[in-house]
Amino acid sequence: MEISERKKRILAAVVDEYIATAEPVGSKLIAQKSGLSVSSATIRNELAELTSMGYLEQPHTSAGRVPTAQGYRMYVNELMDRHRLSIEETEEINRSMQLKIQQLDKMMSDVGRIAAEMTDYPALALAARQSATIKRFDLIYVDSNTFIIVALLSTNAVKNRLMHLPFSVDAMMVQKLSTVFNASFCGITEDQITPILISSTERSTGDTMGLVAAIAGFAIEVLSEEKSSQAVIAGKAKLLRLPEYQDPVKAHSLMNYLSDSEHLAKLQGMDFGNDVKVIIGPENVAEELRDSSVVLAKYDAGDGTQGLIGVVGPTRMDYSKVAAKLSYIAEGLSKALTGSKPMPGFGALMIPDNTMDKSKG
Repeated sequence: MEISERKKRILAAVVDEYIATAEPVGSKLIAQKSGLSVSSATIRNELAELTSMGYLEQPHTSAGRVPTAQGYRMYVNELMDRHRLSIEETEEINRSMQLKIQQLDKMMSDVGRIAAEMTDYPALALAARQSATIKRFDLIYVDSNTFIIVALLSTNAVKNRLMHLPFSVDAMMVQKLSTVFNASFCGITEDQITPILISSTERSTGDTMGLVAAIAGFAIEVLSEEKSSQAVIAGKAKLLRLPEYQDPVKAHSLMNYLSDSEHLAKLQGMDFGNDVKVIIGPENVAEELRDSSVVLAKYDAGDGTQGLIGVVGPTRMDYSKVAAKLSYIAEGLSKALTGSKPMPGFGALMIPDNTMDKSKG
């Protein structure tokens, strides 16, 4: 059934009011908020029809209406005004993002925290890693039973491990292994570290104690971790301040879900029609998210790699404002990570015209 323009205005007013108050919205309030020159009785009839069409629901017989997932979807797709960030909002984001891009793990953690602070919802940051290699090995002799493996990766991450041995090894052997690994194991991917390569390296170094296999095992483990998608979550406790999550069982279930990085990493494979994706309530595949909404924004991490930042919150979240802030943060990340501008941090970001309200501030 086609929805009339008047119904759309009434639906938009209901959603806007419910986002602001988390309370069912009545016809009298809609008459004041919608700007329609019609009676409360007419609005009641329209609310009833919107309810029968599935856009609204009535929690109790005498209560006002609240939006359904279908109502939120109509709102997001057709009715909401695009939020334009004020100068104060963009400056606050830029100040928060005055960080130096170092290891990806650290960057994701910082960006997740910033997104949580800017939106006041739990935020997630995901990055699909490109296949990494090791640029340099350093094997540091400590004593006859101990040495340290240090690996500098192509992503500029540094990984290390302290190796305790049940037998003695001299400093010359450790140095020899360091030279051989730099010659044969640098610049190759995880699947290129084969049993044949390990065996030939053992023969060439005269290793009969399993040292080559141990170092190669460390390299495989490091490269495997670097290749997998990474996910971090920040601000989970913000859920507890929202009326929708006052039920401890519901809150506990969602917080447990958000604590599992493997669950979050599955979002990486979602299809994006635009740079921002809104998933409302039952549209979520995971049962734990079916009473919540997820807003995600893509960023370009360079070398053909994309990541996501997003927030999780109640279905009544202010989608327009959240989407605008995530889009702005994602744009800053893309510029910093791809080197499209010589930026020491995010303070030098050009403020996009389509997200900033120049009339404010």
